Amino acid sequence: MRLLRNVEHRRMPWKNGGGETVEVIVRPEGADLSAFGWRVSMATVASDGPFSVFPGIDRTLAVLSGDGMALSIEGVGEKLLTPEAAPLAFPADAPTTARLTGGPITDLNVMTRRGVFRHKLARHVAEGSLALAQSSGERLLLALEPLGVSTAEGLIGLQPLDALVLDGSERAEVVSAGESAAFYLVEITPA
Repeated sequence: MRLLRNVEHRRMPWKNGGGETVEVIVRPEGADLSAFGWRVSMATVASDGPFSVFPGIDRTLAVLSGDGMALSIEGVGEKLLTPEAAPLAFPADAPTTARLTGGPITDLNVMTRRGVFRHKLARHVAEGSLALAQSSGERLLLALEPLGVSTAEGLIGLQPLDALVLDGSERAEVVSAGESAAFYLVEITPA
């Protein structure tokens, strides 16, 4: 288990230089953008423009805040992403252009090297408490609201955009700090 506080996430420029990304975690640790096996990051998109292209990478995006953005993805078509929309999976090597629908947004970006890892990204809401399903790989929980995660090591408190990395077999239960707590769960498994 590893706790990753929002204030400690690594800030770095986009691959295409068009903005800044906040790297939550990368595996192997310290890998650059050409050598990672999997990566979870957040980015603020402040203007329309092209996405960085990552050959051999699968990507899933979700909008964390803002109005939304329309994506034009080669081979996939036009897709609208909003905070309420389900995460969108698409190949990161497909040329993609974003058009903001109402000002800047912040997105959550999960990428895995095709043929080496697979990933799933889903938004959940814990009303009271919610047990996390076990997995054959690693899981990363990204808090959207204050919440706790109960593990064999005790209760761990998370603030918005803090993350907790758990082994897939580790039992864990999300406990809301209020009536409910929203979070994203990333599952990373070998391909």
